[in-house]
Amino acid sequence: MTGMKYKRVLMKLSGEALAGENSQGIDLETVSEIAQDLKEVHDLGTQIAIVVGGGNLWRGEPASKVGMERSRADYTGMLGTTMNALVLQDALERAGVDTRVQTAITMQQIAEPYIRGRAIRHLEKGRIVIFAAGTGSPYFSTDTTAALRANEINADAILMGKNGVDGIYDSDPNKNANAVKYTELTHLDILQKGLKVMDSTASSLSMDNNMPLVVFNLNTPGNLKRVVLGENIGTTVTGGKNGI
Repeated sequence: MTGMKYKRVLMKLSGEALAGENSQGIDLETVSEIAQDLKEVHDLGTQIAIVVGGGNLWRGEPASKVGMERSRADYTGMLGTTMNALVLQDALERAGVDTRVQTAITMQQIAEPYIRGRAIRHLEKGRIVIFAAGTGSPYFSTDTTAALRANEINADAILMGKNGVDGIYDSDPNKNANAVKYTELTHLDILQKGLKVMDSTASSLSMDNNMPLVVFNLNTPGNLKRVVLGENIGTTVTGGKNGI
């Protein structure tokens, strides 16, 4: 379809996005709604890869702060992302979209291992690919995974859907009524201003490889489609080290 701004995207979905109005767990109705939004964009001809988080089920860093060994805590979180990926895969396939899950930790009974060339081939064949288990290594967030995988598959942009927040602000808009929204930023701006969008490793990787990022409100129906078609919603982050 003509008019698409992004033909291949990496969608970063937080685990909390799958929890709906709940703070934890998986809300199947919410997952089905997200799957329908993804299907709508997929039907345009956009190639979609997804990195899903696991914060709705487990968070490794807080667990480590109360005494759990950090690597083991992070590996537990990777299993949480895989649970989310399988639930999302099921919702997408029920919606009629052929989907593959690839994990950074081998789980051959339930998913493919992550292989870059195979992932790209799936995308070229019109399949959605969900990347689970993070990078496969502790101490790296799923934000960093998103930046890494986006570059590996030569995505046009990272799309980050937020729950109830329509972009990047200078402070938390849910706590500060005077928070100012940014419409455009560079990755260097994010690092220098200390904005909590992605962790610094993910922002640096995106900056070094000039990978655009679009942050938008996932809860508004049709927003994902609007972003792919190039409508100016949310906040767009661009630019390498020199803001180019």
